[in-house]
Amino acid sequence: MAFTNNVMIVRHKLLADLVRLWKKDELIDKIDRLPIELSPKKSKPLGRCCVHKERAVWKYKCLPLMGLDMTDEHDELTNLSEYARQALEREECTKENIFCVIDEACSSCVQINYEITNLCRGCVARSCYMNCPKDAIRFKKNGQAMIDHDTCVSCGICHRSCPYHAIVYIPVPCEEACPVKAISKDENGIEHINEDKCIYCGKCMNACPFGAIFEVSQAFDILQRIRKGEKMVAIVAPSILGQFKTSIEHVYGAFREIGFADVIEVAQGAMDTTSNEAHELLEKLEEGQAFMTTSCCPSYIELVEKHIPELKPYVSATGSPMYYAARIAKAKHPDARIVFVGPCVAKRKEIRRDEAVDFILTFEEIGSILDGMDIQLEQTQPFSLVYTSVREAHGFAQAGGVMGAVKAYLKEEADKINALQVSDINKKNIALLRACAKTGKAAGQFIEVMACEGGCITGPSTHNDIVSGRRQLVQDLLKRKETYENRS
Repeated sequence: MAFTNNVMIVRHKLLADLVRLWKKDELIDKIDRLPIELSPKKSKPLGRCCVHKERAVWKYKCLPLMGLDMTDEHDELTNLSEYARQALEREECTKENIFCVIDEACSSCVQINYEITNLCRGCVARSCYMNCPKDAIRFKKNGQAMIDHDTCVSCGICHRSCPYHAIVYIPVPCEEACPVKAISKDENGIEHINEDKCIYCGKCMNACPFGAIFEVSQAFDILQRIRKGEKMVAIVAPSILGQFKTSIEHVYGAFREIGFADVIEVAQGAMDTTSNEAHELLEKLEEGQAFMTTSCCPSYIELVEKHIPELKPYVSATGSPMYYAARIAKAKHPDARIVFVGPCVAKRKEIRRDEAVDFILTFEEIGSILDGMDIQLEQTQPFSLVYTSVREAHGFAQAGGVMGAVKAYLKEEADKINALQVSDINKKNIALLRACAKTGKAAGQFIEVMACEGGCITGPSTHNDIVSGRRQLVQDLLKRKETYENRS
């Protein structure tokens, strides 16, 4: 795996260590020692005050990886082994929340947004003081200004008023990354995610420099069911092609080695999405509707539901590739549990609306499981799929892929359709979508919307790094000969 920061290393290593203990049937017996082994007595923790704080953070980071969160702690003296027992013995996942904020890790972040630096010249104008609406500016004996943070409301007026640019804005990374202002500090200075606003894009998770935001994982629910002999089928997102540096047949062989009874590509479901969405688009345009947007990105659907409801009439009613792939899997294996595997956090929300999908695993989790179970990709028995999807269906993994697939499917009919790509749900693009909903007009008749810049291949829970993943995906797509053009 190509790690881009230490937070990713921590997340990967911790889950791999937990899976390693689970494989040896030692999770309950030895998990209590894990924080001590990860942060020995003489070690020097990075960014923490002491080794004991670091051990506490390790402990609490284990909870979401076992499908729990901070609300499950009713007594600080409860050992990790008790939480491990709960994780392995529970019948069903009952957590409603998608994310978990680790209190102990989050407490290290900045508590203020503005600070006056030594660049302050103690000028006579005192613009910061004169313009502050809360009288929060004070002065030192040498004339330099300072901010009374008990009074300051972080409005930023002083920052904009200072002629010397001596007042700096200090962002809270997770808050800065969130495009819908769904995350903010509570009364204790700990970040809280408002589920009524959250679109589960996952931007906050990777923006947090202390790794305090975790997905509530279902990894052990899946592994335990496999161990008990339940039939589990993996439906794998198209962006799998950019995740592991080996042939896709060896990757699917690794899934079989984990214990999955079968592997079905979500690209097969993407072909149903393509055909249905193409026909729906033509119908909508014939009816006089100005434009239609895609519907396969669950973060975008959450955005529309929670923040731009007036856009709903313009969103395609076609199901996502996961939706159709799950039904293909259920038809083939009616007695199996279906596990979607992909790079997306928001899919955890989507499956709660889809009775055909039971669990979620991310590519990041798959990478940790493979390490924890000591499965070497190159040494696995290759597993080839019977059904071959067209290149364009696998192309759903990248920005422009849905748009490209629909146009390829429509062939000459696509020439009269003007398409628009909105890649990355940020404040600017949200404003664009809101304007389209308000006016009923858009620069394109068919609008593809992806929450992640670059598409699913750059999702928040990928295994490979973004640059390598994109390059690998493109190379694999070029090798695929089956296309809408040569398929009758």
